[in-house]
Amino acid sequence: MDFARGNVRARAREATRIGRREPFYKARVLALLLVALLLASVIWGRLFYWQVVEHKTLSADAVGQYSAQIVLPAARGQVYDRDRLSLAIDVTVYSVFVSPDQVPARKREHVAVALSSVLGKPVGEVMAILASQAKFAYIARRQPKEIADKLKHLDLPGVGLEADQQRSYLPGGSANVSLAANLLGFVNYEGRGQYGIEGYYNKTLSGQAGYMSTYRDMTGREIALGNTAKRDPVNGQDLVLTLDSSIQHTAEEVLAAGVQANHAESGTVLVMDTHTGGLVAWADYPAYNANDFAHTAVGSFIDPAVSHLYEPGSVMKIVTLSGAIENHAITPQTTIYDPGWIRVQGATLYDWDRANRGTVSYTKVLESSLNVGAVKAMQTEGKDAYYRNLVNFGFARQSGMDVAAESTEPLRALGDFRESELSTTTYGQGIDVNPVQMLAAVNVVANGGRYAQPHVVDLIGGRPAPLAIAPQPQVISPDTAAQMTTMMKSVVQHGSGHETRIDGFQLDEAGKTGTSQMLVNGQYSLDVWSSYVGFMPASNPRFTMLVIVRKPHNATWILNDGYIVAAPLWKRIAQAIVLNWHIAPTPGIAPV
Repeated sequence: MDFARGNVRARAREATRIGRREPFYKARVLALLLVALLLASVIWGRLFYWQVVEHKTLSADAVGQYSAQIVLPAARGQVYDRDRLSLAIDVTVYSVFVSPDQVPARKREHVAVALSSVLGKPVGEVMAILASQAKFAYIARRQPKEIADKLKHLDLPGVGLEADQQRSYLPGGSANVSLAANLLGFVNYEGRGQYGIEGYYNKTLSGQAGYMSTYRDMTGREIALGNTAKRDPVNGQDLVLTLDSSIQHTAEEVLAAGVQANHAESGTVLVMDTHTGGLVAWADYPAYNANDFAHTAVGSFIDPAVSHLYEPGSVMKIVTLSGAIENHAITPQTTIYDPGWIRVQGATLYDWDRANRGTVSYTKVLESSLNVGAVKAMQTEGKDAYYRNLVNFGFARQSGMDVAAESTEPLRALGDFRESELSTTTYGQGIDVNPVQMLAAVNVVANGGRYAQPHVVDLIGGRPAPLAIAPQPQVISPDTAAQMTTMMKSVVQHGSGHETRIDGFQLDEAGKTGTSQMLVNGQYSLDVWSSYVGFMPASNPRFTMLVIVRKPHNATWILNDGYIVAAPLWKRIAQAIVLNWHIAPTPGIAPV
């Protein structure tokens, strides 16, 4: 009994003790539950963050660890001349690299000497690279196949070759230049076309690279059953130019010799297919070697034929007198009195020699290149009609040539010209044009009064280029063009174009000289542009050609004139075209 009572009392005391601790236990359990909930929320929050918020990033990282995307380069389009001769092609070149950490120390000297003997690099320079223990270093870039073959044969440890494509161009008509360098431009080491045709048509020539995605295991081996994605490259389109490589080479050769002989600064020759507007030759001197563009001054890449402006001088009289004939203000037989000078709005304008020629016809005005006659033709025609004629012949806009970086000087509004300023434009001073614009304007006369869009690309991917099939608007009537052609024939037979006469064609050539002074600090200097423009056969023109020589420095001013400097160059190139194209004299052509 006593024992039982003792147990009852013990249990009562324990119950009392437990009862007193129950709130504490409940609080502890609650705290543990809160901690558990907090931990669970953190865990679920992080799971949400990584599986939802960062899903794309993690997926990309995961894919990156076991997949690879290989670029499939597109082949750059080829560039051909009119006879399908390659002007620009891609050749394989090789960059030589080493992995210094893969070359044992005992073999460094052997490797360095071998590389030096093949590449021409100093042994010490190569040794320094090998001793660096780097993972990768280039020793030489863009080496020809012959060099690569020698290195392959040597089988040097740690030495490798990296193949790449490089554009290659034909040799030109003067020393250390490539053919038609300023026209074609070049492709840089990143594969992008720069300047000229390569720059203007870069997207067309480049095509579009493709890719192929592959999946690899942990060791880098391709998984045969893995999914792959592939997009084939789209190769660039080929271009067929209007250029004749043979005529181009001759033009470059003749121009270089002419610039040097006349102690000139530079020169340009443009030859156009009269009826299509396609450029047959496009020569500049000095030029550059597009195969060595990395070592060429940037200024050499600028093409004077479209990027430089000049005052054309008396070749502009072709445009001036054509407009006056078209507007019935004059005829080739109309006479004027020319004392050698004329007063316009307080300014005195002179003929080139200031001689009093008395009464002369407009044919004589063109033959002797008389400024007074050009001014009087504009005055008779009227300023409005004269200005419209400048616009119609293409001087208010770019030529639209398909080469990069054409520059033009917008033709001022008629109201912005003083009368004396407008008068000087009639003989090609005070108006800035680029050579392509001037050639295209004169070609209007040769082409029966129609404006042929100048262009140099004939076919793109086998299809006609847009400019090659552009409409040819009628600028002047065929009758006006025929009258002006007869006047230009007379320039060759009786006037300043006599230096261009070619045997068998003396009576069937049309041309005009030009000599214009250069502005220096707002004043006309003794430096000039000497030029000659013409087409032949005059009865059925095959080509129209413009020759410009900048700053000839012969003994006297008269020796720098267009008929002395530029006309003989025109003749030499024209003779080559006649032979190359088998142009026969037109029978029954009578002198003017």
